[in-house]
Amino acid sequence: MRSSIHHDKGKTYITRGHVLDFGWRYDLMLWYFNTFTAPGKWRALQREIIELADLQSGEAVLDVGCGTGTLAIDAYRLVGAKGRVCGIDPGSKQIERAYRKARTDAPSINFQVGAIENLPFPDKSFDLVLSTLMMHVLPDDLKRQGLVEIERVLKPGGRVLIVDTRRSEEGSTRPAHTGPWNSGVQDQPGLLSEAGFIQIESGKLGTDSPKLPEIGYVKARKSL
Repeated sequence: MRSSIHHDKGKTYITRGHVLDFGWRYDLMLWYFNTFTAPGKWRALQREIIELADLQSGEAVLDVGCGTGTLAIDAYRLVGAKGRVCGIDPGSKQIERAYRKARTDAPSINFQVGAIENLPFPDKSFDLVLSTLMMHVLPDDLKRQGLVEIERVLKPGGRVLIVDTRRSEEGSTRPAHTGPWNSGVQDQPGLLSEAGFIQIESGKLGTDSPKLPEIGYVKARKSL
């Protein structure tokens, strides 16, 4: 099966969240960052995220705010041919780039233009939903709406992994990157609880570079 892509060419999904839509320039920016600004740190973070996801062969995975598809492709390699991976992003250039990257190594990934507040998938479709460095670009009401959608598309007992920047604590010398709404991953446990998730865990990721903002994660499950 070939990768599938569903969108009106050149059109960005209308959402009240902030949209990054740089396409190949986004990957170039991350390459420069990983090579010169904080050597090796960005790719190490991506590997740590995949380890946290605890992906199993045959699982169905959705990457919400997938950008140019790097993590979705990593997930595809772990769930294998019996699994299923989908990725959505509101930026059409991001999705075009993801599609091109996946053509050879991950040909069956389904990439679509879309946003977290209106996930284009049936109820109980996925074992895992990923959200990486995206929640901080959403206002709180959109986060709540998005988490309700994530809960809807997860199978009973399915899990969600949210990775995002932390609001700087007093005295921190790390750069702040909290988006236009001063959001941080510290908000997520409460929001997940409101959305009905259980077994909520949180922690920090090992991004020890002083040139990176602090990054944390929250994991939770949908009730059975």
